[in-house]
Amino acid sequence: MNMPSNQQNIKQRKGSLEKPLEKTFQRIGVLGGTFDPIHFGHITPALDNAKWLSLDQLYLLPTHIPPHKEQTAASATHRHAMVELVCQQFPIFQVDTRELLKNSPSYTVESVKDISEQYQNSQIFFIIGMDSLLTLTSWFRWEEILKYCHLVVNTRPEYNLKKLPQACHESLSQYFIDDINVLNNIKSGNIIFHQHAYLDISSTNIRQELKANIYDENKLTPEVIKYIKQHQLYK
Repeated sequence: MNMPSNQQNIKQRKGSLEKPLEKTFQRIGVLGGTFDPIHFGHITPALDNAKWLSLDQLYLLPTHIPPHKEQTAASATHRHAMVELVCQQFPIFQVDTRELLKNSPSYTVESVKDISEQYQNSQIFFIIGMDSLLTLTSWFRWEEILKYCHLVVNTRPEYNLKKLPQACHESLSQYFIDDINVLNNIKSGNIIFHQHAYLDISSTNIRQELKANIYDENKLTPEVIKYIKQHQLYK
């Protein structure tokens, strides 16, 4: 399947900034989500981020009980299995089950703290979307998150940071950087923006299509489609 080409910068930057980040630490990326189901709207930007940041590994972190969402449609077991299928196809990915093993809501600050302690000699890059940035200051102990990682905010093409609400900008702008090379020797504490290979794919719409027996290989990998059919998910 043809993947969209990378679109690398959110603002006009020097040409040197388009190059992957030079390595000082080992680099670990983390992308959380319900992955209900995992689709190319997750996969393609994650691959793009992995290349842009020169990640050594990108962990897909399925949530068991998301604190801000309704219950998932597929069980934790099935969502884990589908993420594992994607990891088998793309070696840069690895599934992290720490949140799936919890019987309580999963909070980002607790997960990134655990990950940073597990990989003490690594930089942790926690990848989020612009919608998550806009609600970041409402997250549980949000100020502590940046003690353990850098945040990478995926933006849509041509997104203008001036559109950020004033309250969000006032709370977070002190952490913003626009030069990726600043991160070379800094383990945590910054928010950087990346204009990624955006795909307008919605998990909600995919579930509706699956309920109607529509299986779109432009949205889901063949392995995930086969798994969904085998287990009759989303019916």
